[in-house]
Amino acid sequence: MQETIFQGTQVLAAFRPSDTTIALVLRPNGHKLVVVSGDHAGFVGQTSRSGRILVGELTPDNARAVRAHIPWLNPVPLGVRASMGLGDRLGLATPGHAWAAEGQGIAPVFAQQSVRENVRTGRTPQQVLDDAMWGAFESGWRGDWGADADHVKTAEDLLPFVQAGFTSYTIDPGEYVDDEVEHVPLADVLARLANINFTGIGTSAQDLLARYSGFVTMPDGASLHLDEEAVARGAAKYGRALLCVAELYAVLREHMANRAFDVEISLDETAYATRPIEHFIFAGELKRLGIPFTALAPRFVGAFERGVEYSGSLDSLAADFAGHAAVQAYYGRSYKISLHSGSDKFSVYPLAKTAFGERVHIKTSGTSYLLALEVLARLEPALFRELYAAAQSAFPADRVTMHVSARPEDVPALAGLRDGQLSGLLALPAVRQMLHVTYGAVLTQHGSSLKGALVLHHAAYELDLVTHLRKHMKPLRPRTTGPLVQ
Repeated sequence: MQETIFQGTQVLAAFRPSDTTIALVLRPNGHKLVVVSGDHAGFVGQTSRSGRILVGELTPDNARAVRAHIPWLNPVPLGVRASMGLGDRLGLATPGHAWAAEGQGIAPVFAQQSVRENVRTGRTPQQVLDDAMWGAFESGWRGDWGADADHVKTAEDLLPFVQAGFTSYTIDPGEYVDDEVEHVPLADVLARLANINFTGIGTSAQDLLARYSGFVTMPDGASLHLDEEAVARGAAKYGRALLCVAELYAVLREHMANRAFDVEISLDETAYATRPIEHFIFAGELKRLGIPFTALAPRFVGAFERGVEYSGSLDSLAADFAGHAAVQAYYGRSYKISLHSGSDKFSVYPLAKTAFGERVHIKTSGTSYLLALEVLARLEPALFRELYAAAQSAFPADRVTMHVSARPEDVPALAGLRDGQLSGLLALPAVRQMLHVTYGAVLTQHGSSLKGALVLHHAAYELDLVTHLRKHMKPLRPRTTGPLVQ
C-alpha cells in the first residue's frame, strides 16, 4: 500500500473490514486517513481520479466513520475489572499507553479528562475521545478500552461528554460534602442533618439514623459498630453529596438512553479522609437507590499529591485500605475502589492489590505530561527552558487550585544548570508538582512548539511511557493475565 498510494508515505496502521481498506498514514504534512474503497460513505476528504482512494484529515466526522467500520475502536464500559485511567493532556500519548497496557491484564482508559483539564488545555470532550481513538488505531490495539468523563460536577458538564461518546462518568459531589461536620458539636451535627431535605431520594434523616445505627457483621466475621453519633456525622457530612449524585445520575441516565455506561463516585477531593463507616452509609444508600455504580473513590488517610510518591504512614494507609475493603466485601465486591491522583505512588500499589485484589482502579493523568517534559529536557533543552520559565511564572497562582505541598521557593532556578542536568530536575518532587499543575499556562503559551517537538521525538516519548506505566501496572496485574491485544 505504501508504494501504490503515496510515494514516501509511512503507513502506521491499516485494517480491511469487508471490502474497504482504512489506513492511518504519516505524510510530511502530518497524519492522514486513507480509505480505499468503491464506497466512501461517511468519510470526508479528497478522492483520487479513479474515485477509489480518499485522503482525509483526522476530523470528528472521519473518526465517527472509522468507529462505524472498526468496532474495537469504540470505547466500552469496563465494569469492575482491574483498570487504569491513562489521561493524556496533549492528545499524543495513546500509542505509548496502548503498548504499555498490552498483555498486562489491566483494562485501559485511553480517554480520560476532566472539565477542568479541558478548560486549561483548550480541548473538547470530542477531541479527547477522537485523539485517543486515533492513537489506539495507530498502536494496533484491539482490546477493550474506556473513555472517562472525569470529575463531572454539574448537569451542564455531562452533555458534551455524552455527545462525544464517553462510556464512563465520574460524578464529583465534593462541593456538597460538609467538612465542618468533622469538628462541630453533636447538637450542631443533628441540626445540619435535620436541614437536609431527603424526600427526593425517598428517605429522611430519622430513617437514615435508624437504618444504619447498630452492629453489622462483616464478611470476615468482624463486627462493625455504627454508633448513632458516627452515623449522624456521616449522614450530615455526605447527605447533600448523595442528593447531588442521585440528581446527576438521573440526568445521565436520561441522556444516555439505552447506551450502557459506568458510573464512578468521587469523594476524594475533600478536606478529611472518608471513614469506612461513611463509605458504608454512602454505598448503602446508592444501593438502596438502585444507582449501579462500578467504582467509588474515597479520600484516604495521608497525602495523595499529584505526580509524586505517597506521603504518610504506610501502615496507617494499609489499615485504612483494609477498612474500606471490608465495606467493599460487605456489598459483594460489586464495585471497585478507585485511587485518584494515583500516578507515581509505587509504595501504594502492592497495598492496594492486597486490599482490593482485582477490584481496583488507578487514575493517572499528569504523569504522562511530565514524561513528555522529561523527553524535551533531554532532547530539546532550549525549548524546555522556555516551558520551565512559563511554569515558574504561573505556579504561585495555579498551586492553590490543586492539592500540592510544593511552594514557589522550593523550585530551583535553571541559572547555572547545564543542558545535561535538566532532565534530572524531573526527579525533584517540587519540580514535578510545579510542572504538573501549570500545564494550562504552559500549553497556552507554548502548546504548538511542545506538541511539534514531541511528534519529532515520538519514539523516545512512547518508550518512556511504556517503561514508566508498566512500573505502575506490574504490582496490580491479575494472577492470570492474557494479552488484551489480539
